[in-house]
Amino acid sequence: MVLGALGLYQPLVDWGGAGATVPLTGFGNTLAKGVKDAVKEDGLLGVITGGVKAAAGGITAAVVFGYLAALIFKPKDKS
Repeated sequence: MVLGALGLYQPLVDWGGAGATVPLTGFGNTLAKGVKDAVKEDGLLGVITGGVKAAAGGITAAVVFGYLAALIFKPKDKS
């Protein structure tokens, strides 16, 4: 998030490609970018809503695909 706030993360994404947008590092960047854009549009309210709006698609996809995987595959004991 610090690199995103300083404007240094996007050049890293452009150079590194998909490796810089994986869930752990990319999620913080997505939240920061969403908050920054929402603050420009909505003012102080954007601090609260921006990150949620920006990350909603990724979070929804993770929940849906996790649920589908749980329906398709049967868990087994490790023993």
